[in-house]
Order: sequence, then structure tokens, then C-alpha cells
Amino acid sequence: MGENRKRILTGDRTTGKLHLGHYVGSLSQRVKLQDEYDTFILLADVQALTTHFEHPELISESIYDVAMDNLSVGLDPQKVTFFQQSQIKAIAELTVFYSMLVSVNVLRHNPTIKTEVKQYGYDDITYGFLGYPVSQAADITFCNADLIPVGDDQLPHIELARKLVRRFNELYGDTLHEPKAKLSDCPRLMGLDGNAKMGKSLGNGIYLSDDAKTVSEKVRCAVTDPERIAIKDPGHPDICVINKYHKIFNEPEHESICEMCKSAKVGCVACKKNLAEKLNNLLDPFRERRAYYEEHRNEVKDIIMTGSKRANQIGEETVRKVKTAMHIEL
Repeated sequence: MGENRKRILTGDRTTGKLHLGHYVGSLSQRVKLQDEYDTFILLADVQALTTHFEHPELISESIYDVAMDNLSVGLDPQKVTFFQQSQIKAIAELTVFYSMLVSVNVLRHNPTIKTEVKQYGYDDITYGFLGYPVSQAADITFCNADLIPVGDDQLPHIELARKLVRRFNELYGDTLHEPKAKLSDCPRLMGLDGNAKMGKSLGNGIYLSDDAKTVSEKVRCAVTDPERIAIKDPGHPDICVINKYHKIFNEPEHESICEMCKSAKVGCVACKKNLAEKLNNLLDPFRERRAYYEEHRNEVKDIIMTGSKRANQIGEETVRKVKTAMHIEL
């Protein structure tokens, strides 16, 4: 798995199937990076419990769905390590140790926590939800990850992890490796409804596992230029969701599509049909690989178990060093 290479840790909450926003924002980059870095893919079922603790059946099935979505886009289990968060003892232990080094006020003022509290409409939050940035620090440091690919909304979590590492090393000696954020330069994919973000809970996305008919129907129903009433009316591509998708998934034709839209030489129906074709061409090989893994779920389970075994071996050594530094290793 490339023990001499720098190590990347990334992953997904197991709260449902992944969509095109995940592909654009992270999955496509993982495929490119897997040959350059020793890559760890976290199936974050514990973190999923912070918001979905009342629906364990969703999380259980999503462990497979998220793994298959990652495999379907081209991640190679011979090159990357897939592991289930709840199966890694070191993460739980490190979470407890790190919780002693951070105050409740720091967690309450974390801007990402504040945003998600509003997003989920919480009047009160659980201990686990408030403290999941501490758990993320354990995710990152148990395997001595060098780089953490993230969007800018996750930077506060990475900075907290870095502060916890520095605090630990100041108290107990130079023991932990301080990670760095690898900021994604990928665009954020807008939802089909015009929402600023495509999201699982918003019902505005195209899933990597959607069949061709479903993709075409979702694109057909997507919002376009609200100022363009008739096909003869000049369009405004800069405010059209479909045009933004063309820019990402149909870059060679994007400029000409903009010009035809502005001059009313192409209508929204034809523009959507073109986009649906491009998206289905992209998704076809993903569907084919996913179909294989859906027929071979035991192989997916073996991939996760094998990766979790490797992760546990690495984590045990990290915890041993941490306990020795803290003088609690007998």
C-alpha cells in the first residue's frame, strides 16, 4: 500500500448513497491521488450517529453503499485502505484522551458546528454532536495522516486537530504527527433546485447509482433561467443551473452553449437533453462497476474488514506511543 509515501485520510459519513456533488468535490480527486499517496478512506459510521442515531438501519446499509460508491468511481482496494470508523479501537481511545485538552466553549464556537446546528434545526445538541470535531482529530491522527483533503467549510475542524496535536506534544513530548489540510480546488456543485449546495437531505441531487432514466428525468425537472419564458427569448446562462453543470461536465461545448443560449438558438429542453447524455456517459462505467459489487457484497465486506484490520494495527501502535507519553502504559 505504499508505506513510504505520504498518507492521506479522507472519507464520507455513512448516511446514504453519494451523489455527483461528492464526485466533483472529492471522489474524482481521490482517484487521482491514490497512485501518489497512501490513501485511507474512512467510512464514518460513528460520525453518522451524531445526526442519525435514531436510524441505525440507514447507517448499516449506508456502510456498503458508501463503500460501493467509492469503488464504482475507480478507487482500487489494492491501492487504498477502506475502514469502518466504529471498528477502530484507537479512534475511540484517542477521542477520550483529546477531549481532556479542549474546552466546551471552543467546541461551541466552532463555525462549522454553528452552521450545522442551524442546518439541522437543533434547539439542543448531544454531547456527541458537539464533540465530533474531537473524534475527527482522532480519525486523522490514529494513522498519522499527513494531509487531509477538505473543502473550506471543514477547515475549522482541521485547525482544531492541529491545535490538539500541538497541545498534546507540548504536554507530553513530541509524540503525534501534525496534519495539514489539502484544500480542494474543485467547484461546489449546485443542487438541481438552484440551492447553493447539492445535499443528501435536500433531495436536489443526482446519485452516482441513479439509472439513466432517473438521471434524464431529474435533469428535465431541474430549474433553469427564470427569465426565459419562451424558446425565442434570449437566455441568461450565468443564472442557469443547467449551464453551470455544462461548465463542469461538458466543458468543450460550454462556450458555444452559452452563445446559443444568449441568441435563443437553443432551447432549455434541448440543452437539458444534451446535459443528461453527458452525465449518463460519465456515470455508465460507475454503474457497471457498482453492479458488480452489488452482486458481490461479501467482497465489499472483505475489503472493509481487511482495511479495518490494517487500520487497527496502525492505531494500536499510535495508542501505545500516546499512553507511554502520558505515563499510563503499564
